[in-house]
Amino acid sequence: MPIDITMPALSPTMEEGKLAKWHVKEGDTVSSGDVIAEIETDKATMEVEAVDEGKIGKILVAEGTENVKVNAVIAVLLQDGESADAAPAPKAEAPKPAPAAAEAPKTEAPKPAAAPAPVATNSNTGSSAPAAAPAKSDGGKVFASPLARRLAKEAAIDISAISGTGPKGRVVKSDVEAAKSGKTPLKAASTSASAPAAGGAAPVGMTKAQVLALYPEGSYELIPNDGMRKVVAARLTESKQTVPHFYLSLDCKIDALLAAREQINAGAPKSKDGKPAFKLSVNDFVMKAWAVALQRVPMANATWAGDSILYHKRSDVAVAVAVPGGLFTPVVKSADTKTLREISEEVKDLAGRAKSKKLAPHEYQGGASSVSNLGMFGIKTFSAVINPPHGTILAVGAGEERVYAEAGQVKIANFMTVTLSCDHRAVDGALGAELLGVFKGLIENPVMMLA
Repeated sequence: MPIDITMPALSPTMEEGKLAKWHVKEGDTVSSGDVIAEIETDKATMEVEAVDEGKIGKILVAEGTENVKVNAVIAVLLQDGESADAAPAPKAEAPKPAPAAAEAPKTEAPKPAAAPAPVATNSNTGSSAPAAAPAKSDGGKVFASPLARRLAKEAAIDISAISGTGPKGRVVKSDVEAAKSGKTPLKAASTSASAPAAGGAAPVGMTKAQVLALYPEGSYELIPNDGMRKVVAARLTESKQTVPHFYLSLDCKIDALLAAREQINAGAPKSKDGKPAFKLSVNDFVMKAWAVALQRVPMANATWAGDSILYHKRSDVAVAVAVPGGLFTPVVKSADTKTLREISEEVKDLAGRAKSKKLAPHEYQGGASSVSNLGMFGIKTFSAVINPPHGTILAVGAGEERVYAEAGQVKIANFMTVTLSCDHRAVDGALGAELLGVFKGLIENPVMMLA
């Protein structure tokens, strides 16, 4: 019988993706292992291989289609002797709009007892009426008419933020129009720590319609957010709302580091055209020192896991890489065991493939801590947002020449300011200070990284 080809999950948190390209067309014969399509997520573009052999009978999702749900049927594979006409229609995978009031189910699942709903009082008449609120199905979806949902989507208004006045609190057309005009205030959008990391988080703050109303038409260019930007926004909003951040800063004297870097780079072997085999950056030293510090203060190499804390045995350190429209955090595994040259080459490789969205999921997932370096942009100091589920992130500023006092004398040296953001649930203040102190010792005396 025909075999359904479904949208694959390329990572544990993936809920939907874009079918970027088909490598086959209807009628093509494929074998197990053949590349049939390319799927684009917020982080990478991955090839999809055929699992079975047969003939492509029907392509159900056109290339370029976005927001294709995981496990949705995207094509049908036919076996020998089968025809496309005989292939059964696949089950719909995409969620359908909530039924209209006339189509509402006659029975509902039992609901737990609750306190009586608050009563809204008309200030002019003194009469009371039940407060209008969107009714929720057992799946947590707001009851709304299909027309209301479409109008709300076009206006970029979160349907759950609209108070419904229809039967059983259903949101209807007039409710959406009242919300668009500002006659009915929107309720605060709900968020929770359990919100998915990708794509599905409810909007927070002002809606698009409310923001656009503040600016004259034609004074701006409106560019829709792509998948990466949506995920970055959702994850960082979740982080700041659910992770109790605290910050520790100190200055590191880096003259010895700069001298060691210059000496190592000068000794790099050169090719026939005179190009050095490698060139270490300050960030390579930072990555190495941070990984070693996590090993020397193992209680800080931690991840919060609800009712438990994970204490990691390896120093898997992520490095923030800026790409057009977003940010990647590929992970250097066991960075404490690698040489500076190995770290340098791995970071350059990961960063290069991140910018072309060619990283595999296992290359940007995991890790317990991150390093974010804006020193190359001249930023002196900043505080970074923790990338869940990491327990810490180190923000690195620019190295610069400064005047300082030592033993009653005025001196000049190169300093770099670093700021550590900690998840207070897993890393307490004293522990974070100890970790940062060990890092400072390693950065100021690079030879100690080898001890």
